[in-house]
Amino acid sequence: MLELPPLSLYIHIPWCIRKCPYCDFNSHTTETLPEQDYTKALIEDLEQELPLVQNRSLHSIFIGGGTPSLFSAAAIAEILNAVEKRIPFSTDIEITLEANPGTVEQEKFSGYAAAGVNRLSIGVQSFNAQHLQSLGRIHSNTEAIKAAATAKSAGITNFNIDLMHGLPQQSQQQALDDIQQAIDLAPAHISWYQLTIEPNTAFYNAPPTLPPDDSLADIQAAGEQHLQQHRYQQYEISAYSQPGKQSQHNINYWSFGDYIGIGAGAHGKQSDIANQQILRRWKTRAPNDFLNPKKHFKAGERLLAADEIPLEFMMNSLRLNQGFQTQLFEQRTGIALATLNQKLASLIKRGLLQQAGDRTYPTATGRRFLNSLLEEF
Repeated sequence: MLELPPLSLYIHIPWCIRKCPYCDFNSHTTETLPEQDYTKALIEDLEQELPLVQNRSLHSIFIGGGTPSLFSAAAIAEILNAVEKRIPFSTDIEITLEANPGTVEQEKFSGYAAAGVNRLSIGVQSFNAQHLQSLGRIHSNTEAIKAAATAKSAGITNFNIDLMHGLPQQSQQQALDDIQQAIDLAPAHISWYQLTIEPNTAFYNAPPTLPPDDSLADIQAAGEQHLQQHRYQQYEISAYSQPGKQSQHNINYWSFGDYIGIGAGAHGKQSDIANQQILRRWKTRAPNDFLNPKKHFKAGERLLAADEIPLEFMMNSLRLNQGFQTQLFEQRTGIALATLNQKLASLIKRGLLQQAGDRTYPTATGRRFLNSLLEEF
């Protein structure tokens, strides 16, 4: 009998001090932070999701945004306590909170640790003052460096530093300098990804001048080599970690695990293996609507048909350098991998996929041209 996948929880806190020009996430500025009301609404939202738990414990929790570190430690503690009262935590649960260096305080970080947060994701993006200004970030390079020290002082040594490359007017050496500064802070994990211009952003309406494609490719290659030389192993397209420090929450996403999403605009995924169905559901996006007691938290849901599921699986698992095992594909989808043999053979012939034993994984070229690879599914 097939078992349900591990279960994670995503909690969305949608407010920021200022909207960054590249950001297409569901984030909003506000003069008054409705912390108490939103905390109450999150707990009510969770209550309505409980039937989806199906006797599982929580594998991981990720509190994202927006800027969750705008919330007090007391509010984060109230939220996590409410979750644990309703859903049991696994003994090694990973609980991550996203933090902006411009909102870092020693007392607050210590409070987060006391509340149960055992991993931080610090949104640095760059240590270069010029690039921070062009990205619209509210923090300085000094504050970014201090944030890592503050996390360690609070007892949270498992932290991620978010970095971007391919920034306006950025040279290869400047990108490598950012990586080296991050490495010097000894994070357990570094997320390093290329700036992309997304619709519905300020950059989309007024695009900055980015490095040419050849320069971007050189930056990518040099950065990957530099990270590897310092024992940060790439395990996903934009994720690098010290040994054993991969993000368990994100690995659950990429391994096609299940997750509940609560908060404004949050998404969730639930499996019905026996019927070869996946349920996608999403919440009301606008914070004011989410807080309105006359409106529903859930904005919609959709069952994926069986023929949609392979693409959904591949969109996640092929982000991982190690790809997936045949058993995992069949366990998480209820579909025999052999039904895709023709497509897999074509991708192997084109040099986009490899197979070794029972594992299927993208080549270096496949990772670079992942969208072309996924089009086959």
